[in-house]
Amino acid sequence: MHMADALLSPAMGVACWVASGAALAWCARRVKRNPREDLVPLMGVLGAFVFAAQMVNFSIPGTGSSGHMVGGLLLSVLLGPAPALIVIASVLTVQALFFADGGLLALGANLFNMGVMSCLVAYPLIYRTLMPRSGSLPSAKRLGWVAVLTSVVGLQLGACGVVLQTHMSGVSSLPLDTFLLLMQPIHLAIGLGEGLATAALLMFIRQARPDLLAANGAFVKAQSSKRLWAVFGGAALVVAGTLSWFASSHPDGLEWSIERVTGQTEIAAPTSEVHTKLSAWQSATALFKDYTWNFQGKSTPSPLKTSVDKSKSAAEPDWPAVDAGTSLAGVVGGLLTLGLVLGVSYLLRRRTTRTA
Repeated sequence: MHMADALLSPAMGVACWVASGAALAWCARRVKRNPREDLVPLMGVLGAFVFAAQMVNFSIPGTGSSGHMVGGLLLSVLLGPAPALIVIASVLTVQALFFADGGLLALGANLFNMGVMSCLVAYPLIYRTLMPRSGSLPSAKRLGWVAVLTSVVGLQLGACGVVLQTHMSGVSSLPLDTFLLLMQPIHLAIGLGEGLATAALLMFIRQARPDLLAANGAFVKAQSSKRLWAVFGGAALVVAGTLSWFASSHPDGLEWSIERVTGQTEIAAPTSEVHTKLSAWQSATALFKDYTWNFQGKSTPSPLKTSVDKSKSAAEPDWPAVDAGTSLAGVVGGLLTLGLVLGVSYLLRRRTTRTA
């Protein structure tokens, strides 16, 4: 659901930047005051894991589309909504700058749709409301269906945001009603997939670190987090290094919806000065465009985050797409996300210490 700059006008892009920036400022203040000692390293490791997980698109049966885990609910449950949004912002920033996944003008919109809607709306209004408030551990059944419901609602809100932002921008020919009727059902299916994956991860955590799920976000620190760091750190390496080969080559839900309207998975960007300059800047920084890198100094096409034109007669790429360039891109991207999250979080904590 990463929006490209071609869908947004400069005015809408700036408005989304301002809205998401205000949300991040609020979250930064909350993180400064958070007394949890294991928060910063856990934010970094989970950021690397979410980056890796977003590389693995899963096919939506019978549609020719695919989706990927966003991770907002998982992060909110384990970290709290404010740290979760900072982590999502770091993931999206790394993706936009170094992988050309989502536009730079659209970065604020992507953060609003995939971060704010999930972490600051769906999580507090649905997940926390439906979880027990007595401090007792939720049952596995309740944990599962609430996670699925919250994931679906968060993604539905985000998909609706994409449609409305695109329509209000007025720079594309996508009709509001048709675009909306395509985006919502396909992201319902994607939300179900993410919900099931999130529920499975939360059930694992329920066994390994039940204190993280008790007290509905109060975080009783009953034991060390080192095991959890190791598990998610190792999982990030495995997912980015090998499971990314198994990603679906089908267009994601947004590309699929655009293709059903226009016949192509992408639309041409406006020729405004803002769009042109941001496109040039992104081209200069995107060292791992399409989530791959070859060792002769230029990138090669990868099935990750690429779209398939329905008129294409060439054979589909091999699956799994075993590619050292994809593995390298995934590992480097995870490390960049880890570094960005740790840097921002430690800076916030350092300022808090100085002013205390």
